[in-house]
Amino acid sequence: MVITGRIYSLIVSITPSVVFLAVFASVFNWTQLYAAETPIAVKIGMIRFHTERPPNLSNLEVPPENEGVAGAEMSISDNNTTGKFLGQQFDLEARTATSPEDVLSVFDAMREDGTDFFIIDAPKATLLALADRAKSDNVLFFNISARDDDLRFEGCRANVLHIAPSRAMMSDALAQFLVKKRWSNWFLVTGERNGDRLFAEAIRRSASKFGAKIVDERTWDFGADARRVAQAEVPVLTQGINYDVLVVADELGVFGEYLMFRTWDPRPVAGTQGLAPTTWHRTHEQWGSAQLQSRFEKQFKRRMTALDYQAWAPVRAIGEAATRTNSGDFEKISAYVRSDKFQLAGFKGVPLSFRAWNGQLRQPILLAHPASLVSVSPQEGYLHQRTTLDTLGFDNTKRVCDLNR
Repeated sequence: MVITGRIYSLIVSITPSVVFLAVFASVFNWTQLYAAETPIAVKIGMIRFHTERPPNLSNLEVPPENEGVAGAEMSISDNNTTGKFLGQQFDLEARTATSPEDVLSVFDAMREDGTDFFIIDAPKATLLALADRAKSDNVLFFNISARDDDLRFEGCRANVLHIAPSRAMMSDALAQFLVKKRWSNWFLVTGERNGDRLFAEAIRRSASKFGAKIVDERTWDFGADARRVAQAEVPVLTQGINYDVLVVADELGVFGEYLMFRTWDPRPVAGTQGLAPTTWHRTHEQWGSAQLQSRFEKQFKRRMTALDYQAWAPVRAIGEAATRTNSGDFEKISAYVRSDKFQLAGFKGVPLSFRAWNGQLRQPILLAHPASLVSVSPQEGYLHQRTTLDTLGFDNTKRVCDLNR
């Protein structure tokens, strides 16, 4: 654009103080407009309840007391940074329950206080009890820890969205990598807990799905204190078997850490220990995640864990939906989160979204050992007609989720 000499002279004659006063007046009027209105409140409740904890004997790092809650708190701060410009206020109340009955009491109290969105860090039975209790209410639950596959199918509920990946998603992520490396012969070692057996079942399904072979299976039944027996028992357990990789199913960490470097033959270990699938890892730095990692560490003086991430994600999903709909209304936010328009920037290279048929969050799965991120699944070359993220876990063609219940 060409500016004439007369107009140019007029512009340069305006003093900096006049410009400042004009800008200040504009900003002041704009902020006063929003300050005069009462912010729209979006209340989010977080309920924690755990029946099993990892044994101290086989876990070198004790889980932080605020694990999960810290991720939600940082996400609330992020929401409010945007929300203050839109007249929205996000509030988080986190409570730890001591029993299944206490979970329901805490939920009832939060409902009376006007809370519609709930982050649930609890086992399957507790999650289902909450979902059924609120069946006729305007309530949306976000499951951040229960990985049971049947929660996404026969046991699914219309008022539950799943942030935590299912066991099928985790095992598929690992299987894709192992098969791509041509480590196709697996030796499966399973613990005695129910979760271990369920993860082993997922591993078998993934082996069949991607063309791997489980050449042998054993159960770890040498007691809870693996430190005392691992040096003697692991070589015997693994002797005489021809395999590429030992796959371990030990969700609580009772013995899995003690398999590495003690097998009869030199073989890698993967599964719940060794090379393990996870939603987040302290060494993950791609796609802007280094910025999220540094902010979290600065605020909480520790590293962000997978559970922290799984609590961060639903709070941000609610905030994203509130921003896009410019509303704090439950129906609008809930509908948007479930819609094809919803996308969550989850620091994993692709937008995250929820599967319409079972409420599962689509997301890449990181593959890491304690000190290094090794790979990210879906692996290159695995294709799907909808999105490659749907190569992880069950698609909508095999089993049925009735969202009318």
